[in-house]
Amino acid sequence: MAYVGLGANLGRPLDTLRWAVVEVGRLGTLRGVSHLYRTAPVGGPAGQPDYLNAVLALDTPLSAAHLLAGLHDIEARAGRERRERWAARVLDLDLLLYDSVISEVGPLLPHPRAWERAFVLAPLADLKADLRHPQTGESVRNGLNRLGTAGVQREDTPGWPAA
Repeated sequence: MAYVGLGANLGRPLDTLRWAVVEVGRLGTLRGVSHLYRTAPVGGPAGQPDYLNAVLALDTPLSAAHLLAGLHDIEARAGRERRERWAARVLDLDLLLYDSVISEVGPLLPHPRAWERAFVLAPLADLKADLRHPQTGESVRNGLNRLGTAGVQREDTPGWPAA
């Protein structure tokens, strides 16, 4: 199972994320979609709008490298331009976990900052709170409890495809 983080804060984020769910689903079979969460930007230039974030669970026959390439293609088709680290973006797709793969080359797995960010762990907890970090063994639930949820607001959005 692959877990993919979605985020957007430029243009029409909700519409972009709805489109991205469909596009990512074409890379395999969607097994779950978290609720949406609104969060303030972490890092990057000041003055950015809030992000909408979610996480998808995906069964896919693709390797981690091919899945990541597919995610980058979806970002590009959405209009993402990679100019500045942690800048506002029309779409951000992160490969968070891929089965229990641990890799320090190609796609870094698990995502190196996933367990440091409540805006990742809150939607991931919607899908599998007992999922454990393959290196540390910490569960999503425990990581989220450690970080707290200040600044992470669940959005109850009609028509959002929540699991």
